[in-house]
Amino acid sequence: MPFDHNDVYHPLLLRLAPAGARRALDVGCGTGTLARKLAARGLDVDAVDPAGEVVAVAEALGSPGPGTVSYRRADVTALSLPSRHYDLVTCVASLHHMPFGTVTALRESLSPGGVLAVLGLAHASTMLDRAVWLGSVPINLLATAVVAAAERLGGGRDPLPRAPIRDWDMSLADVRRESARLLPGSRVRVLPFWRYLLTYRRA
Repeated sequence: MPFDHNDVYHPLLLRLAPAGARRALDVGCGTGTLARKLAARGLDVDAVDPAGEVVAVAEALGSPGPGTVSYRRADVTALSLPSRHYDLVTCVASLHHMPFGTVTALRESLSPGGVLAVLGLAHASTMLDRAVWLGSVPINLLATAVVAAAERLGGGRDPLPRAPIRDWDMSLADVRRESARLLPGSRVRVLPFWRYLLTYRRA
């Protein structure tokens, strides 16, 4: 299976779940890797993705428990999300597929003390942003080479479908500005591999 930069950050996202979290929403769940990890931690997860082929694979892979995963093919921007319901909302490499203002609906779906965690993609805005991302290039090349070698030894690439890929058009300056406006008190961190992490905790 190709090296997936997003999977590298799953442990970080799992640590962001509030103590005692019971319900989660995974937006852009793909084949359900993060949703299953959340369920393994005991959360009941609603997992949505507009790409039917990846949702079908996620459903076939099931859920390890003790929590449950309910998969749904859906565009989260067209859903009526329950208010003050989820203890954790994750949005991994999917916000750039929808209007950034969607974060307001995700915010409103959080229970008091609930956390919104967005692992996103954006263009660098500052020299520091560029330095972090350029510094990850050697690691990226090494990881890609290791996975490619493992695929050759293992008989070829995993045939699982991947969610559609789309270029992103926001800069990190845009993300920081819009996050401050729509999610007061939120934090944006630059991560390696051309990712950022936006976190917000509802009061």
